[in-house]
Amino acid sequence: MSRRYELNDIQWEQIKNQVPGKKQDPGRTAQNNRLFVNAVVWIARSGAPWRDLPERFGKWNSVFKRFRRWAVNGVWQKISRELGVEEEIESLILDSTIVRVHQHAAGAKGGKKNKLSVAHEAG
Repeated sequence: MSRRYELNDIQWEQIKNQVPGKKQDPGRTAQNNRLFVNAVVWIARSGAPWRDLPERFGKWNSVFKRFRRWAVNGVWQKISRELGVEEEIESLILDSTIVRVHQHAAGAKGGKKNKLSVAHEAG
């Protein structure tokens, strides 16, 4: 079944040999490369933040960490060359791995402290 924000069978066949973690690759074999790539495609096409990744793709933070690892290792560039969409993938990598949110928006410690009201303390 093809979903709106995921790769179709033809696209997957075109890139499946470019992704790490295949049985013939050294090191650990990936759980499900296609599901992972579809998770990244879903994020890219929907424009949603990583935390809004649907549960069917797994834990958002695990997907993000793997995405980042592939970006550092040049996997997305290989895939984009294979698909002929190099500029799109480079923009996605730039947007998703370099841009940082302000500390107050990222849930940093600090901010408003809960204080008991004077009326509550007296009561």
